[in-house]
Amino acid sequence: MELDFSPVWAGWPDLLRGALVTVEITAASLALGCVMGLLIGIGRLNPKRRLVYGLCTAYVAAIRGTPLLVQLFILFFGLPQFGLLLPAFLCGVIGLGLYSGAYVSEVVRGAIQSIDRGQMEAARSIGMSPGMAMRSVVLPQAVVRMIPPLGNEFIALIKNSALVSLLTIHDVMHEGQKIISVSYRSLEVYLAIAVIYFILTGATTLVLRHIELRLRAGGMVQ
Repeated sequence: MELDFSPVWAGWPDLLRGALVTVEITAASLALGCVMGLLIGIGRLNPKRRLVYGLCTAYVAAIRGTPLLVQLFILFFGLPQFGLLLPAFLCGVIGLGLYSGAYVSEVVRGAIQSIDRGQMEAARSIGMSPGMAMRSVVLPQAVVRMIPPLGNEFIALIKNSALVSLLTIHDVMHEGQKIISVSYRSLEVYLAIAVIYFILTGATTLVLRHIELRLRAGGMVQ
């Protein structure tokens, strides 16, 4: 059997548009995931606040304990039963964002706990409230330590975004499947899709490595 990439070349503009949608949905999901992760991560820092701690812990357990695909289907196919019909793109962003938020929360919690407690005590000793000390002293240091693991989460999101094609979102996977439906050249198209994902994750890795090296050079990352 010979490989025939002519359908791939003919459909290349559609694949590139799909790749752009993949980048857009990944970036939007990461933004939502970072916000959710920050809130949930901080909420899990103090077990004494039982209600907040319990809700945040339950959220992380539920999201991490169920498949992402099931979560996406609940949003896209389940919510309409209650009269809530969301656009496919929004369902994809919310689903990926909530899923990412559970993992980002652990990054946030770990980074904050890695900061020496003396930093908080020193801030409190000069009259800062706990909230102000967290925002002005602890979080800025923790954010720098979050960058490498957050980069890994971004790369994972790029790959997980392939699942949103099942919600009829015209990402690179969906566009590839359209090409396959008329050309019947599955292997060639999936190889092209794999190359696109490899380029996206590779470029992201290089950018993140550059950022991390600059931070290390500046003494901001241990």
